[in-house]
Amino acid sequence: MNAQLSHRGGSHGNRFRVAIWSLVAALWLLPVIAMRFTTEMNWSVFDFVFWALMLGAAGGAYEIATRMSRSSAYRAGFGIAIVGAFALVWISLAVGIIGDEDDPANLVFAAVLLTGLIGAAVARLQPQGMAHALVAVASVQALAVPIAVMAGSSEGAVLSACFVALWLGAAQMFRIAARQSAATA
Repeated sequence: MNAQLSHRGGSHGNRFRVAIWSLVAALWLLPVIAMRFTTEMNWSVFDFVFWALMLGAAGGAYEIATRMSRSSAYRAGFGIAIVGAFALVWISLAVGIIGDEDDPANLVFAAVLLTGLIGAAVARLQPQGMAHALVAVASVQALAVPIAVMAGSSEGAVLSACFVALWLGAAQMFRIAARQSAATA
């Protein structure tokens, strides 16, 4: 068992893991550095704890993905989905996508994330199911475009359309991983 685990990690995988977690640490420190140079950024302890939880969740989710499959396409799909979810939460909570962060129209993005979580659970993180789940996520995200337009937020509509493209890109990577998996089976 130990030989199998050490073979799966490999030195390349360990370097990549170190790089991912180093990036997480650097991103956590970024607000500290920014606060030293500007008074516009004034984070509380709660802000730093929440930021750490967000970064840790993203890093941990990617850690799980790298253990689920050795496929580069699978890992890329998972990475794209994690970055998308992270950015969606961050932008929604920080400044809001539709209007400001307190605008109730932003709740549509909670539905986007919930669709992704339910889809991933139903798919059991298998590549073909994840592809379908991310198409569903893109569909729910697409509903935010007319909501943003009706709210008078052209920026929110454009940003939502960009997220749709991101989700579909992740879905495509999972489709590739599913084909690769089927070809080797």
